[in-house]
Amino acid sequence: MEGTGWAGGLALIYSRLRGRCRYVVSSGDAVGPWVGSVRPGLGWLFTIYEKWLCRLAAGFIGWTPYLVGRALTFGCPRGATAAGFALHPKTSEAAAEARQRIRRQLGIADATIVFGILGSLAWNSRVQFCYGWELASALRSVDRQDIAVIIVGGGTGSDHLRSLAAADLGKRLHLVGNVENRFVLDYMAAMDVASLPQSVDGVGSFRYTTKISEYVAARLPTVTGQIPLAYDFDSGWLWRLPGPTPWHPTYIDAMADLMRRITWDELRAKAAQMPETLPEFDRPAQVRRITGFIQDILDS
Repeated sequence: MEGTGWAGGLALIYSRLRGRCRYVVSSGDAVGPWVGSVRPGLGWLFTIYEKWLCRLAAGFIGWTPYLVGRALTFGCPRGATAAGFALHPKTSEAAAEARQRIRRQLGIADATIVFGILGSLAWNSRVQFCYGWELASALRSVDRQDIAVIIVGGGTGSDHLRSLAAADLGKRLHLVGNVENRFVLDYMAAMDVASLPQSVDGVGSFRYTTKISEYVAARLPTVTGQIPLAYDFDSGWLWRLPGPTPWHPTYIDAMADLMRRITWDELRAKAAQMPETLPEFDRPAQVRRITGFIQDILDS
């Protein structure tokens, strides 16, 4: 089963207890903490569910090694990591053409340093946040006219971001909306710094998100929080900002400070440290690993 929805999960647990049917489950989130972040009163119940889903499984495929470790701690006998597939990078010529075209469409000068993010802009009313909020909030306290923000994606947070942008909308802050998958790398080519907002807790610390592989494919230095990923992958191309969440004032202030002081020299130095690829996101390698994992379970 891909995912950890309770309806499918309870069916698996029942089939294991009643019919001794073995199963493998795959997940990209720590279930209990994630549900608890949305419905605080239910987090404990879904943690119990998550433990039994893992404990009774024949194997667990996690989107990160941190989730695999969590499943093994819950009693799952086997685990493997499959982190998601990277996009195929553009050639340098194609990326340069896309950068020029998208910036021209948005009215962004060549000398402007662009921060950006791609993702679903689902508004979390409990914490008053969606992707891009950290960039729009930081930009409000930055006077530099050679700093801009591009936010690609749609969702319930779009109107909140428009209100936050105020006079900067369409000038220093650009809300692009949803774009076709084939244009994702084009918009990333127009950016200089990518944002990867994650909370430093039982939700964000367990995640990679698909964005990290996309940012590497686009050769974008990335700013994130002090999550495990930011240490495990960093070879000099990541900024780690303080603060427990990307909506915390400490994080927003650190983002604004980065926007105020960033230079092209610093950007070029960061970009030079970026890996050509991250092996964790190589599709053929993942297919081989997971095929072997499932075969070993079947053979046992």
